[in-house]
Amino acid sequence: MSRTIFCTYLQKEADGQDFQLYPGELGKRIFNEISKEAWALWMTKQTMLINEKKLNMMTPEHRQLLEKEMVNFLFEGKDVQIDGYTPPEK
Repeated sequence: MSRTIFCTYLQKEADGQDFQLYPGELGKRIFNEISKEAWALWMTKQTMLINEKKLNMMTPEHRQLLEKEMVNFLFEGKDVQIDGYTPPEK
């Protein structure tokens, strides 16, 4: 049975993560406050960031940038800005 949490990102009750996906205190906060649905949205944005900015996850500066963007997206309500990307028309 899945656990239900109040998702900070979605601002509603939702299915929580099955286990801690990120290390440290930030990982604990994500586990307790971010739903599976919100995490999936972040994964899409993260993939775009890595690809469009050509980030190398072996570089500490690139990992720090990605973590900063993750916190901004999940907890501060800021969307990820990628230079040159235009979202498709709906």
